[in-house]
Amino acid sequence: MKAAVLHRPGAPLTVEDVDLDDPGPGEVSLRVLAAGVCHSDLHYMNGDLNVRLPAVLGHEGTGIVERVGEGVTRVRPGDTVITLWRPRCGDCEFCTTGRPALCPLGRVQAASNGLLDGTQRLNLNGEKVHHLMGVSCFAEQCVVSERSVLTIDPDIPPEIAAIAGCAVVTGAGAALNVMKDATGEGVVVIGAGGVGLSAVMGLRLVGADPIVAVDTVDAKLDKALELGATHAVNAHTHRLTEELTRISPKPMAWSLDAVGTPQTLAQAIEVVGTGGTAVALGLGKVGATAAVPINPLVQQEKRLIGSLYGSANTPVDIPKLVELFKAGRLPLDKLLGEQYELSAINEAYAALSRGATGRAVIIPGHQRS
Repeated sequence: MKAAVLHRPGAPLTVEDVDLDDPGPGEVSLRVLAAGVCHSDLHYMNGDLNVRLPAVLGHEGTGIVERVGEGVTRVRPGDTVITLWRPRCGDCEFCTTGRPALCPLGRVQAASNGLLDGTQRLNLNGEKVHHLMGVSCFAEQCVVSERSVLTIDPDIPPEIAAIAGCAVVTGAGAALNVMKDATGEGVVVIGAGGVGLSAVMGLRLVGADPIVAVDTVDAKLDKALELGATHAVNAHTHRLTEELTRISPKPMAWSLDAVGTPQTLAQAIEVVGTGGTAVALGLGKVGATAAVPINPLVQQEKRLIGSLYGSANTPVDIPKLVELFKAGRLPLDKLLGEQYELSAINEAYAALSRGATGRAVIIPGHQRS
């Protein structure tokens, strides 16, 4: 099969013929239909986050189950599924309390860059190739644990299903799960990429007002306004604090950092008023820290909350988000950006680095649209 392989940080991905083993016990083989172009993969490509190399990247995907390994009970051949980059065991304290993103199985895959048994199913010229987040869907096929997939309505367009499994559930999930009390309150969303735009859509459902999108690319801000933001601020051309005062005399009660740099996280804490809450979604470089002014944090009783994977109960929340899309309440089709063939994956990431608008999608084996 064809797959996009990262051989060293800073190098482009190479689309190569990679051998894929049969699924082992508890595993399934998928034919990949679509894979989202997520900024997290760019972190691994740049070396900001660590992965054992060589590795096939891609973690936001959808596909059809072709084969199943011994003991698989959750899916069967022919099922359409969304890949989950955090597996769920179903039995630990986090899974049983509705927080499967914190399941320890995720750390197992992260430590080995393999599947749940720590081994790999990918081979290139006799050398083992590592998996990313137990998925590796920048490929025509992939083998994943049955604990890393979720069945989905086959009538959902593949590009919609793919982004629902990462960008949408991370952004909209944070709005619905962490910021559900923001009804009628002001929110600042820093970063208008796929996750930030998904958060805007979720906050619109929650009834937050105003919803202020912040970015440095005007086209992204226009998209945020289209998807539900009430105001947009270009942080390169305007002073954010002054613009927020102009937008509302009442300080913002919430902020959300969908970028994940020390500067944006510090800004998220700064822009909320007394008693306000900043929610951190974006991942940064390994070891990155942000300076937090201690006195305002204490004297104004501000709060900083981290949210992984939208703090979602993925088997429950992702189907809900898809149903909201089908009902016309969550316009995920407007979130989509350009589509690329697998062979053009470096072009897709170059466009992302330049500030492309919307969530781009890789369609393996199909022509670009």
